[in-house]
Amino acid sequence: MKLIPTEQAVGHVLCHDMTQIIPGVSKGPRFRKGHVVTQEDIPVLLSMGKENLYVWEMEPGILHENDAAQRLCALCLGEGMERSEAREGKIELTAARDGVFLVDTQRLNAVNSIDDIMIATRRSGGAVHKGDKLCGTRVIPLVIPEEKLLRAEQAAGNTPLLSLLPYRLKRAAVITTGSEVAKGRISDSFTPVIQKKLAPFGIEMTQHTVVDDEMDHLLSALEQMRATDVDIILCTGGMSVDPDDNTPGAIRRSGADIVTYGAPVLPGAMFLLGYYGDGRPVLGLPGCVMYAAATIFDLVLPRIAAGVRLCKQDFVVLGEGGLCLGCSPCTYPHCTFGR
Repeated sequence: MKLIPTEQAVGHVLCHDMTQIIPGVSKGPRFRKGHVVTQEDIPVLLSMGKENLYVWEMEPGILHENDAAQRLCALCLGEGMERSEAREGKIELTAARDGVFLVDTQRLNAVNSIDDIMIATRRSGGAVHKGDKLCGTRVIPLVIPEEKLLRAEQAAGNTPLLSLLPYRLKRAAVITTGSEVAKGRISDSFTPVIQKKLAPFGIEMTQHTVVDDEMDHLLSALEQMRATDVDIILCTGGMSVDPDDNTPGAIRRSGADIVTYGAPVLPGAMFLLGYYGDGRPVLGLPGCVMYAAATIFDLVLPRIAAGVRLCKQDFVVLGEGGLCLGCSPCTYPHCTFGR
C-alpha cells in the first residue's frame, strides 16, 4: 500500500476499514476496505481527521489485515461455532450451542508467539451458552507478510485450536452417605444441591439411595448403582480423614481408577474423581459443595458433563486461582476463582 494526501485519493481503493466516531451517537466503519474514494467522500474523510490515506498497492507475499484475520480464524473455528465478518481486521467467534469451551493452550501459545499475530480467547474449561463470545483474531499491522501466516498455520497444526463440546452425560446416580442421614437424625440437604448443580448441564438424577458409613453398605450401594444405566455416580459426604468417613476407600475398593483424591482448591480440597473400566466417572463430593456457592465441583463439572476424561494434571493447574475469595454476593463464574 502507499500513503497519499486525502485530496488526491479520488479513484483510489481503500485498503482498510475506516471508523467514524460521532460522540453519543455512533461508532463504526464509515468506509469499508475496497471502497473507491469519490469526490463527495473527501470532506467526510477530512472531518474524521484523515489528512492522508493508505491506498492498496498489491505486492506478492503481502496480505491485507482482513485476509490475514480470515486465515487465523480458520485455525480456531471448530464445530458448534459461528464467525463474524471481518471488520477492521478482526473476526470474532461465538458459540452456536451450549457446551464446554476448550483451548489447546500449548498450540495457541505457539501461534501467539509469532510477532504481529494475535488470537485472544476466553478461559478454557468453562461452560458457555449459545451466543457467548469465544475468541477474536487479528493481525497487528494493516498488512503482514504471508510468511508469518504460514508459520502460524504450521504451529497450529491440522486441527482447530478451539473446541466447543456438547454435554453428553444425561443420567446420574447419587449416593448420600452418613449415618446421621440414614438414621433420620437430620434431613438430606445435600442431594437437592447436587440436583440443582447438575440441571444446567442436562443431567437428571435418576437413581438415589441413602446409606450409613459402613464400608460394606457403601460398597453395596456403589455396586447397585454401577448395575444401572446411569452415566455418572456421585457420592456425597464422608470425604474427610475421620475414622468414620469411608467414602474414598469404598470408591477405591469398588474398582474405580482414582485420578485424584484431593485438589489444590479451596473450597473443595477433599474432592475425589475416579473412573470405572467402562469410562463412567465416579465422584466423591466433600461437604463444602453443600453450602459453598462455588467449589471444585463447579470448576470441573462442565468438562465432566461433556465427557472429557480428566487427568491429574488438570487438577494440578487449578492451584493458581484455586482460592475462592468468598465474595458477597458471589459472582462466580465472573471472578478469579479457577482462573
